[in-house]
Amino acid sequence: MQANSETKNASPVRGSTRGQVRKLTVTAMLSAVAFVLMFLDFPIPMIMPSFVKMDFSDLPELLGAFALGPMYGVLISLIKNLVHLLLAGSTGGVGELCNFLFGAVFAWVAGFIYQRRKSRRTAVIGAVVGAVAMAVISVPLNYFLTDPAYVVIYGMPLDAIIGMYQAILPSVGGLLECLVIFNMPWTLAKGLLDAALCMLIYKPLSPILHGRQ
Repeated sequence: MQANSETKNASPVRGSTRGQVRKLTVTAMLSAVAFVLMFLDFPIPMIMPSFVKMDFSDLPELLGAFALGPMYGVLISLIKNLVHLLLAGSTGGVGELCNFLFGAVFAWVAGFIYQRRKSRRTAVIGAVVGAVAMAVISVPLNYFLTDPAYVVIYGMPLDAIIGMYQAILPSVGGLLECLVIFNMPWTLAKGLLDAALCMLIYKPLSPILHGRQ
């Protein structure tokens, strides 16, 4: 009787441990994919200046937030950027910090909304709201952190940065206007593309993400 009781008491513990190990394994896997995707970036001329590039490295964070919980999405963004900083960082950590904050807001908001009531509808709502939140914070983050830091790190005059935007739209004025007109919709579109891809691949990947195969 005592042995059986101990077995019954230990079983939930073992199950909890296996579940935590699975979550950490999936987190590591998605972090690795996100890190690789950071290098598969590309510019879109005539829409954004060449130093602003498109990539889909936030997609694994969104998958992790839906499958494991919002904080795991944030963790994936953190690991991705820490590894990038150690192996390929060239901006003094400024680019990685901003990328982490963008991805963390996107994943946490989307995952938090989805966790309240899990359904395809709330997943879509969460992803869209997360993309909007990421787009909104892109303006103050770039205005107060990214662009001033790049001026210091690369010695590039702020007027030269604004000039890259003006080469696309001559009527644009100062940096804040550039960020609102260009970066905010760009970041929103990037988030919505990640959301659309997530909706397409989440179900096929669900057995792997949830440890069912």
